[in-house]
Amino acid sequence: MSNWIVYGIGFLAQILFSGRLIVQWILSEKSKRIITPSAFWKLSLLASFLLFVYGHLRDDFAIMLGQALTYYIYIRNLQLQGEWQKSPKWLQIFLYIFPILVVVYAYNNGEYDIEKLFKNDAIPLWLLLLGIISQLIFTLRFVYQWMVSEKTKTSQLPVGFWRMSVLGASLILTYAIFRKDPVLFVGHIAGLIIYVRNIFIWKKQVSHED
Repeated sequence: MSNWIVYGIGFLAQILFSGRLIVQWILSEKSKRIITPSAFWKLSLLASFLLFVYGHLRDDFAIMLGQALTYYIYIRNLQLQGEWQKSPKWLQIFLYIFPILVVVYAYNNGEYDIEKLFKNDAIPLWLLLLGIISQLIFTLRFVYQWMVSEKTKTSQLPVGFWRMSVLGASLILTYAIFRKDPVLFVGHIAGLIIYVRNIFIWKKQVSHED
């Protein structure tokens, strides 16, 4: 497949990821508190879908791992907001099994194997480990968000989510620089600014509540 198409898929995913943050940020600025709109999760799911495909096309295990772990958390948040149930049943089933289908199909057709994913000549072991650690930290923010949301039975973005976002995005930017991946770099440099801004919004929200 042409590199232009591959990068196009990746950049589209990052545009959608940035779009979700912009929507969330604008609504939060207007209400002077952190807002979690359903559009945030819908754009997240679509972007994750595309970035998983991008990671698959680039044989980049770190990207695939990160998206596979957060993909289902996006779905769960849509369920908590009552939005997931509104989508057609066939779409729900397709989105549920899509990541699994990609991995099983590609593995069975010899497009890649486990050894190739971990021994990509373009990604030395230390860089692969940095990418995996970065993605795990970035993913844990959604695990934390999911646990808080399950506890309250409401979809929300607590301040801990934004703090972990800053740490994870900083590490992924480092990975992107060494990996020479413009898709990851552009996507996370833009997000980092909004993550920091949400922390400031939270601080103002807490001070007003006090």
